[in-house]
Amino acid sequence: MATQATAQHRLSFLRIAIALQTLTIFLQAVSAGLLLTASYGETLHSVGARVMYGASMLYVLAAVLAWKPGGGPLRPVRHACGFLVLASVQVVLGIAHVPSVHLPLGVLMFGLSVLALAWR
Repeated sequence: MATQATAQHRLSFLRIAIALQTLTIFLQAVSAGLLLTASYGETLHSVGARVMYGASMLYVLAAVLAWKPGGGPLRPVRHACGFLVLASVQVVLGIAHVPSVHLPLGVLMFGLSVLALAWR
């Protein structure tokens, strides 16, 4: 009984981590719009990138914690690591000012994050 409760707790932490990542990616889209209209848009988008990257790292941590101690499936860990790779590429493209790839990749990341949230 205690093992089942612990497994549920790990899965809810994973779901919260995915939801946080999804929210931060959405907020990045909002701050990207502010880049065009507000003087503080660039600062907000830059800070948001760091928060989004941290949320992606939290997703990896939550996936590992749901998998390793509980013996759960490895798939969420692979998905989380894939998101961290995408987030890394996204940050590099943003710093390099390559919007032709940066913007579509952000949309793809948001869609994949929503799908990951729906699967949990």
